[in-house]
Amino acid sequence: MAKQLTDKQRIDIVRYRIQNAKDTLAEIAIHRENGFYNTAVNRMYYACYYSVCALLIANGIETKTHEGVRQKLGQHFVITGKLSPELGRFYSRIFTKRSTGDYDDFISHDLDTVDNLYPKAQLFVSTIEQMVKEWLLNQESLK
Repeated sequence: MAKQLTDKQRIDIVRYRIQNAKDTLAEIAIHRENGFYNTAVNRMYYACYYSVCALLIANGIETKTHEGVRQKLGQHFVITGKLSPELGRFYSRIFTKRSTGDYDDFISHDLDTVDNLYPKAQLFVSTIEQMVKEWLLNQESLK
Protein backbone atom coordinates (compact mmCIF):
# COMPACT_ATOMS: atom_id res chain seq x y z
CA MET A 1 0.00 0.00 0.00
CA ALA A 2 1.30 3.46 -0.91
CA LYS A 3 2.25 5.89 1.81
CA GLN A 4 -0.22 8.75 2.19
CA LEU A 5 1.26 12.09 1.14
CA THR A 6 1.15 15.13 3.36
CA ASP A 7 -0.38 18.28 1.86
CA LYS A 8 3.08 19.81 1.50
CA GLN A 9 4.46 16.70 -0.21
CA ARG A 10 1.54 16.62 -2.62
CA ILE A 11 2.00 20.30 -3.49
CA ASP A 12 5.76 19.86 -3.95
CA ILE A 13 5.31 16.84 -6.22
CA VAL A 14 2.62 18.57 -8.28
CA ARG A 15 4.83 21.63 -8.77
CA TYR A 16 7.80 19.43 -9.66
CA ARG A 17 5.82 17.45 -12.25
CA ILE A 18 4.50 20.62 -13.92
CA GLN A 19 7.99 22.08 -14.09
CA ASN A 20 9.26 18.80 -15.49
CA ALA A 21 6.55 18.95 -18.18
CA LYS A 22 7.57 22.47 -19.17
CA ASP A 23 11.28 21.59 -19.19
CA THR A 24 10.60 18.53 -21.33
CA LEU A 25 8.64 20.63 -23.84
CA ALA A 26 11.67 22.91 -24.12
CA GLU A 27 13.84 19.96 -25.22
CA ILE A 28 11.74 19.27 -28.30
CA ALA A 29 13.14 22.07 -30.48
CA ILE A 30 16.67 20.64 -30.14
CA HIS A 31 15.54 17.17 -31.23
CA ARG A 32 13.52 18.64 -34.11
CA GLU A 33 16.43 20.75 -35.35
CA ASN A 34 18.72 17.73 -35.32
CA GLY A 35 16.28 15.45 -37.14
CA PHE A 36 15.55 13.24 -34.13
CA TYR A 37 11.82 13.13 -34.82
CA ASN A 38 11.02 9.96 -32.87
CA THR A 39 12.78 11.48 -29.86
CA ALA A 40 10.84 14.73 -30.31
CA VAL A 41 7.56 12.78 -30.27
CA ASN A 42 8.76 10.85 -27.22
CA ARG A 43 9.50 14.10 -25.38
CA MET A 44 6.09 15.53 -26.36
CA TYR A 45 4.43 12.48 -24.87
CA TYR A 46 6.45 12.70 -21.69
CA ALA A 47 5.73 16.42 -21.29
CA CYS A 48 2.03 15.61 -21.51
CA TYR A 49 2.43 12.57 -19.25
CA TYR A 50 4.20 14.59 -16.53
CA SER A 51 1.46 17.22 -16.62
CA VAL A 52 -1.29 14.59 -16.35
CA CYS A 53 0.54 12.94 -13.45
CA ALA A 54 0.59 16.32 -11.69
CA LEU A 55 -3.15 16.68 -12.23
CA LEU A 56 -3.89 13.18 -10.98
CA ILE A 57 -1.69 13.60 -7.90
CA ALA A 58 -3.34 16.93 -7.14
CA ASN A 59 -6.68 15.17 -7.17
CA GLY A 60 -5.53 12.20 -5.08
CA ILE A 61 -5.80 9.75 -7.99
CA GLU A 62 -3.22 6.94 -7.97
CA THR A 63 -1.98 5.03 -10.99
CA LYS A 64 0.82 2.57 -11.58
CA THR A 65 1.13 2.46 -15.38
CA HIS A 66 1.11 4.78 -18.38
CA GLU A 67 -2.11 3.11 -19.53
CA GLY A 68 -3.58 3.75 -16.08
CA VAL A 69 -2.70 7.44 -16.37
CA ARG A 70 -4.44 7.59 -19.76
CA GLN A 71 -7.53 5.80 -18.44
CA LYS A 72 -7.79 7.92 -15.28
CA LEU A 73 -7.47 11.12 -17.31
CA GLY A 74 -10.41 10.03 -19.44
CA GLN A 75 -12.47 8.77 -16.51
CA HIS A 76 -11.98 11.73 -14.16
CA PHE A 77 -11.47 14.67 -16.50
CA VAL A 78 -12.66 14.03 -20.07
CA ILE A 79 -15.89 12.17 -19.31
CA THR A 80 -16.75 14.67 -16.56
CA GLY A 81 -16.23 17.64 -18.92
CA LYS A 82 -13.30 19.12 -17.00
CA LEU A 83 -11.05 18.56 -20.02
CA SER A 84 -12.20 18.78 -23.62
CA PRO A 85 -12.69 15.59 -25.62
CA GLU A 86 -10.28 16.99 -28.22
CA LEU A 87 -7.48 17.19 -25.65
CA GLY A 88 -8.38 13.74 -24.35
CA ARG A 89 -8.10 12.36 -27.88
CA PHE A 90 -4.81 14.18 -28.36
CA TYR A 91 -3.39 12.51 -25.25
CA SER A 92 -4.41 9.10 -26.55
CA ARG A 93 -2.91 9.92 -29.94
CA ILE A 94 0.44 11.10 -28.54
CA PHE A 95 0.46 8.03 -26.26
CA THR A 96 0.15 5.78 -29.34
CA LYS A 97 2.66 7.78 -31.41
CA ARG A 98 5.24 7.56 -28.64
CA SER A 99 4.73 3.83 -28.26
CA THR A 100 5.04 3.11 -31.98
CA GLY A 101 8.10 5.37 -32.33
CA ASP A 102 9.81 3.77 -29.34
CA TYR A 103 8.91 0.12 -29.76
CA ASP A 104 7.79 -0.71 -33.30
CA ASP A 105 10.31 -1.63 -35.97
CA PHE A 106 10.67 0.58 -39.02
CA ILE A 107 8.56 3.41 -37.60
CA SER A 108 10.12 6.79 -38.16
CA HIS A 109 8.21 9.93 -37.42
CA ASP A 110 8.91 12.83 -39.76
CA LEU A 111 9.17 16.61 -39.56
CA ASP A 112 5.53 17.08 -40.57
CA THR A 113 4.39 14.82 -37.73
CA VAL A 114 6.50 16.72 -35.21
CA ASP A 115 5.33 20.11 -36.51
CA ASN A 116 1.70 18.96 -36.39
CA LEU A 117 1.87 17.53 -32.88
CA TYR A 118 4.03 20.16 -31.17
CA PRO A 119 1.49 23.01 -30.93
CA LYS A 120 -1.08 20.52 -29.66
CA ALA A 121 1.35 19.26 -27.02
CA GLN A 122 2.00 22.85 -25.94
CA LEU A 123 -1.75 23.50 -25.68
CA PHE A 124 -2.26 20.27 -23.77
CA VAL A 125 0.46 21.02 -21.22
CA SER A 126 -0.63 24.64 -20.76
CA THR A 127 -4.28 23.58 -20.28
CA ILE A 128 -3.33 21.00 -17.64
CA GLU A 129 -0.95 23.51 -16.04
CA GLN A 130 -3.83 25.98 -15.70
CA MET A 131 -6.00 23.32 -14.05
CA VAL A 132 -3.17 22.55 -11.64
CA LYS A 133 -2.58 26.26 -10.89
CA GLU A 134 -6.25 26.58 -9.92
CA TRP A 135 -5.82 23.59 -7.58
CA LEU A 136 -2.67 25.14 -6.09
CA LEU A 137 -4.44 28.46 -5.50
CA ASN A 138 -7.24 26.59 -3.78
CA GLN A 139 -4.70 24.80 -1.55
CA GLU A 140 -3.13 28.12 -0.55
CA SER A 141 -6.53 29.63 0.23
CA LEU A 142 -7.27 26.74 2.59
CA LYS A 143 -4.33 27.65 4.82
